[in-house]
Amino acid sequence: MFIILLGFYCFNVSVTWCADQEISSPGLNLAALEEWRIVIPEKPIPSEAFAAREFQHFFNIASGVNLPIITSAISHPSNPDETRRTGQHIFIGSHKAMHKINQGSHVDGFGAEEFSIIIRENSITISGGTPRGTLYGVYAFLETWLGVRFLTTDHTHVPPLDREKRLSPGEFTYHPSFAMRTCSYPETTQHPLFAARMRINTVAGPKHLGGITDIRTINHSFYRQIPTTVYGTAHPEYYALVEGKRLSQVKSDAYDTQPCLTNPDVLDIVTRSVLAEIKDHPDRNYIAISQNDSRQYCRCSRCAAIDQQEGTHMGSLLTFVNAVADRVAREHPHIMVGTLSYLYSRKPPRTIKPRPNVQIQLCSIECCQIHAINDPDCPKNVAFCKDLKAWRGLTDHISIWNYNVNFNNFLLPCPNLRVIEPNIRFFAANQVTGVFIEAADNGVSAEFSDLRNYMTCRLLWEPSQSGEALMDEFLILHYKKAAAPIREFIDLIHDTAEASGRHRHCMAHYAQYYGIHGWDVASRGLALFDKALALEPTGVVHQWVEKASIAALRLAIEPIWYVKDPKKVHPCLLKEMRPLIKRFLTLCKKYGVTRSRSTAPFEKDRKRLLKLGV
Repeated sequence: MFIILLGFYCFNVSVTWCADQEISSPGLNLAALEEWRIVIPEKPIPSEAFAAREFQHFFNIASGVNLPIITSAISHPSNPDETRRTGQHIFIGSHKAMHKINQGSHVDGFGAEEFSIIIRENSITISGGTPRGTLYGVYAFLETWLGVRFLTTDHTHVPPLDREKRLSPGEFTYHPSFAMRTCSYPETTQHPLFAARMRINTVAGPKHLGGITDIRTINHSFYRQIPTTVYGTAHPEYYALVEGKRLSQVKSDAYDTQPCLTNPDVLDIVTRSVLAEIKDHPDRNYIAISQNDSRQYCRCSRCAAIDQQEGTHMGSLLTFVNAVADRVAREHPHIMVGTLSYLYSRKPPRTIKPRPNVQIQLCSIECCQIHAINDPDCPKNVAFCKDLKAWRGLTDHISIWNYNVNFNNFLLPCPNLRVIEPNIRFFAANQVTGVFIEAADNGVSAEFSDLRNYMTCRLLWEPSQSGEALMDEFLILHYKKAAAPIREFIDLIHDTAEASGRHRHCMAHYAQYYGIHGWDVASRGLALFDKALALEPTGVVHQWVEKASIAALRLAIEPIWYVKDPKKVHPCLLKEMRPLIKRFLTLCKKYGVTRSRSTAPFEKDRKRLLKLGV
């Protein structure tokens, strides 16, 4: 069953009705703005000027009217009475002309992304904080009152204006739930304009797109701050003691070792590295001091004593990070120091608190993807929620690293679309600073990447929206007549996974999601996509459906996915699989699939499948 919210965008606002308007006013008709003008400041910042052009462009598509952009409300703005009489302006940005005639809102004190929208019978005002507030306000207006939907990088839905619709006068203000919003699908990260339209504020682009947030996603750093290639031979004591051996001679610093965090020389070395990095990048106000991507923490007596006292291996790590943060604060008081709360360091310490300039990035890698992160009946997720609550008692500087991907299978259907909304809403309720949603970040055209990207970006901007409604909205607008069978496929994989009673994190094979029902799901999925393709037999929508069908084909060929020698496959199975493999590989090439898993290029999988005689 579809839930439809087309043409209405519900965002978290405070509403103030204008004092000079009656509630019974007939309101503003957007279809009657032929004589109106778009007014911008005389010296607009780049994002304000671009916001005006974006409004002009999409309003023109919706109405057929190309509103002129001017930098003054009237030819001679010295006469405010004339401006008040003529009215009929769309003010974009904050400038003196608006304030003189009482047409705009004062944005002093607005944050970088806060904005207000004022609707009156003879004017519309969209103004916000610098550098992105006004631009984001324009996008919110286009979505809310024009029904514009930025679906993908190559598909924006702009419906014709409803000529009967009236906008009631009022003032709307907005403050984003998260100061940092990241969705790592290449469909967003490789397209700065689309990222700006979706209000993902971590993708760098031209200045007119409003820049990016000051908050950064924290990542692993020790491997480059104290490399074994520099210190390992002469000073093995600088590195983790594991099973009686110092891990100072390893294949990969990033994955095979950690520093000994109670060694005073290590503190000096990492501090020098951090201060040098700050000097080399004076524009940054965040720096990472964080564990490597491994569980090889130091077990020496000094590190172990702190960890035992604090009840967590975060004890020795946070003690170290705080010490570096103190030194950073003395020279660079504006810099935030970030560290991961990840794997062995996820549990917060008993008594040690992060310094005021320390940001904790809490990672949910162990969490179950089949169930919402705050599901009280999911044991994997209950522990994470407990840790987040404990961290909230220690600091206000918490961001989230959440995983919306199956790293083992970028193309295999992953039954976690239903948890995107409750997860993001849970993070918002816990007032975290920012959210990084890790996706198939090094793989283009991953399973339902366009749908996932759309839902994630929209929910990061406004967590109160319905995930189910957003899914239906995307399916209807993007896949047209084919929407229903595709939705049926999505429900099939989710219902099957939920009914299995399994709990699975972000690294899974299909049997760990679907159990013994995998082949039944695959065959039904192929039939549903065949139906979807038949409903949209030609054109660009047919191609979009083809791209989505890659996931069903990937599931169907799972029985021979890991086979290297065709002699080890029953001839009947091989005969059945070969046409599917051929179709799968053809579509992967057509839609630019680069990876089927995070650790290797798709070319390796393609060559292996070709050996099966396709």
